[in-house]
Amino acid sequence: MSMVLAPRLAYFAGVARTEHVTRAAHEMNVPQSTLSRAMARLEQDLGVDLFARHGRTVSLTPAGRTFLTSVERALAEIERAAEEVRADTDPAAGKVAFGFLHTMGAETVPGLLHAFRADHPRVRFSLVQNYGEAMLERLRAGELDLCLTSPVPDAPDLVARRLDEQKLRLVVPADHRLATRRRIRLAEAAEETFVTLEPGYGLRRIFDTLCREAGFRPRVAFEGEEAETLRGLVAAGLGVALLPPPTVPRPGVVELTVTAPRAVREIGVAWLAGRPDTPPVAAFKKFLLSRRGNLLPT
Repeated sequence: MSMVLAPRLAYFAGVARTEHVTRAAHEMNVPQSTLSRAMARLEQDLGVDLFARHGRTVSLTPAGRTFLTSVERALAEIERAAEEVRADTDPAAGKVAFGFLHTMGAETVPGLLHAFRADHPRVRFSLVQNYGEAMLERLRAGELDLCLTSPVPDAPDLVARRLDEQKLRLVVPADHRLATRRRIRLAEAAEETFVTLEPGYGLRRIFDTLCREAGFRPRVAFEGEEAETLRGLVAAGLGVALLPPPTVPRPGVVELTVTAPRAVREIGVAWLAGRPDTPPVAAFKKFLLSRRGNLLPT
């Protein structure tokens, strides 16, 4: 029924507003005969008289007044939705749905947005922080336009570009036996207890791979969802961790450079293959790609 009625709702509202078929046809720039047939067919489909005819003029029946209330509400909602999507695609003031890793939320992303809005001050952002796999699923669902993630995904339905890499450090308690060191091979920590992110996180997959390359299987005592929470566990003496650099130094821990294997995580931007970009999304994508090798704070 909605498919049958929808094309005629605006015609009905126009006739109800003017109470004159000829005048309504002129205002809506449609032939009077077309409008008359549409109203007759609408009443036939509903099985209800919506108008009382008085020569060239019409008036709403009680059923017509009831129907008009809902029709006006429906048309207003459609207009609101149309305005919203037009606003979101406005080149100067549209919206970008942007996802990124938790570890990039304190410094990297605010810096990127500040730099981008210097040239695009009215572009709006819907920001989502999550782990990599969850963001890629939201990307596939159409909930995100772009996301910064690690590892850089390799999937046929996605397009991804490497932007930068971030060194990972072995974080140990300040009173740990290794705390006097500045550099370390990961194999030297093979007997340590680790705290790390939960399975499914990109950084967890990198951690597992690096430990495997170093020739050991890590003993994991705690699994969490936030890098800074893990640093807190390390500071409390509950284990050691392999993490990206903190936004600000954290007391109670020492961070060691890992010399072997090469301990880095690649950061990339991903988007859905074949999905057309709105002008603001295209502008922000171009901006991110221009930051290759210079994405992360030094």
